[in-house]
Amino acid sequence: MDIANSVALVTGASRGLGRHFATQLLERGASKVYATARNPETVDLPGAEVLRLDITDPASVAAVAEVASDVTLLVNNAGIITINGLVNGDLEQIELEMDTAYYGPLRMIRAFAPILRAGGGGAIVNVLSVASWTPSEYWGAYSAAKAAAWSLTNSVRLELSAQNTLVTGLYLGPTDTDMAKGQPFEKNDPADVVRAALDGVEAKQSEVIADARSAQAKANLALDPATVYAPAAATA
Repeated sequence: MDIANSVALVTGASRGLGRHFATQLLERGASKVYATARNPETVDLPGAEVLRLDITDPASVAAVAEVASDVTLLVNNAGIITINGLVNGDLEQIELEMDTAYYGPLRMIRAFAPILRAGGGGAIVNVLSVASWTPSEYWGAYSAAKAAAWSLTNSVRLELSAQNTLVTGLYLGPTDTDMAKGQPFEKNDPADVVRAALDGVEAKQSEVIADARSAQAKANLALDPATVYAPAAATA
């Protein structure tokens, strides 16, 4: 689809990748960009229409869908990482990870699928992670939630194909945003990641793999896990 003249909605647009998405969409000529956040006062994006949105709250999602009834491009970007393992971690925090990474995007897709259909199909971008394909003993809650979101992305792509909606999954390793702040590893430039994602939408790609680490993680899925994932290996 063409970014120019699209009407986009970005979740989690106050900072990080979400802010870059909203900014680049405006730069590419989107006719309107809804920049959403739980705390809209934290969003400072000239030219964007700012809306309050908590993707874990069904009523909030419904209210935004009613206002943003002209959307043709949905970017599910809002995310969280709690650094919890699955066996001994805080169960409420594990549930929050799943609610944010899986049920939140699902709520958004269910609310906006009819709107996209009415506009001719449009597109959805789900911001995922190398963690969709890489387990972790330290933040297994994040990896499990992102793996669920990977499956969600592939399933809704099939369900929405009849209405001509493009569903693109974005996979990336460590990126220079607040989520990776202070971590001692090489990081992607978030502007480059978003640029690749939007290029992928315009090229009608089902997946955008933003870095070599993510490409390797996907290739590793065909291997025996015992030969790939050593204990205590960190994931992104």
